[in-house]
Amino acid sequence: MAVPRRDEHGSAVVDFVLVLAILVPLVLGILQVALVLHVRNTLTAAASDGARQAATADRDPGDGAAYTRDQIRGVLAGKFARGVSARETTVDGAVMVEVTVRAEVPPLGLWGPSVELVVHGHAVEERP
Repeated sequence: MAVPRRDEHGSAVVDFVLVLAILVPLVLGILQVALVLHVRNTLTAAASDGARQAATADRDPGDGAAYTRDQIRGVLAGKFARGVSARETTVDGAVMVEVTVRAEVPPLGLWGPSVELVVHGHAVEERP
């Protein structure tokens, strides 16, 4: 049986700290990317749904913005629904509704900048 040498006592603690110093930021970075992607995908889906809602007959862009806010509040925190706007626009002669959502995703850790997201949803306006 091998007897550990005296000068190696405590080396496991040093190894643990060195590995932890690499793994913790890596895991936090992966979680931050996952959070941003989740929020972006949710906002994009809500903006598209809101544009389709506003594009139906007898609706206006305000209805689409309200629908988008409700969708966002149902899945995410209400602060993500503050920057919702909707307007009619024309693309290649077709009247469309565009819903825009602006939101800021906070950093996961105690440091780092927040990520600003701007997503758009479009739908062709139905005409009676």
